[in-house]
Amino acid sequence: MVKRIIPCLDTKHGKLVKGVHFVDIKEVGDPAEFAEKYDEQGADELVVLDIAATPEGKPTFIEVVKRVSERISIPLAVGGGIRSVEDAERVMDAGADKVSANTAAVKNPDLLTELSNEFGSESVVSAVDAKKLSEDKWEVYASGGKKPTGVDMIDWVKEVESKGAGEILYTGLHTDGTQEGYDLKGTRAISEAVNIPIIASGGAGNLEHVYEALTEGKADAALAASIFHYGTYTVKEVKEFLQERGVDVRL
Repeated sequence: MVKRIIPCLDTKHGKLVKGVHFVDIKEVGDPAEFAEKYDEQGADELVVLDIAATPEGKPTFIEVVKRVSERISIPLAVGGGIRSVEDAERVMDAGADKVSANTAAVKNPDLLTELSNEFGSESVVSAVDAKKLSEDKWEVYASGGKKPTGVDMIDWVKEVESKGAGEILYTGLHTDGTQEGYDLKGTRAISEAVNIPIIASGGAGNLEHVYEALTEGKADAALAASIFHYGTYTVKEVKEFLQERGVDVRL
């Protein structure tokens, strides 16, 4: 199976930003310019997230989605504040190919079924943020990684699959933004618990980390932000590294 490399654009009030552990947010630049650059470098998809995700920020965010989608030819997944089919419709109309739901789905798992019925499961991404509690236990967090839910991650990923999500975007909160590597154990545990594709997120700092997520972590795709935004590597360099090590990627 061809593995995907997916740059992630976190946006706040129309600007591209980056944080560590979901805090310490810094402005990086214009999301549409970065999106175009990643498309040219050979990214397989893009994820754009509204980390403010406030109702008053919605028009600004829709504008970002429009501007990004106009400048790329690859699939675009959009998340942040998707609380209803209507919210999803707005971002789809602005050019998104997939929608990602997290907090609203934790509160109302049937939202995933509604989205899947409306747009098809291949267009529905369940974003799962979780923190490791012990060797083989993780707890799901909501509200941009701020609120513990008491929900067991493995139980939850099985539920989101049954509700109609076509893909899971897993972020290990304890590794996010650290650039010290993905949560390989968590990624692998999810991959072994469900039959839908898994995108590993949170912690890419070097080429080896991406390789580990796709092999040891059994992820179908690797999402990264810092290593691309700050020019540490291009998407092409990541893919060439993976191909040299026998990972099937689209160059």
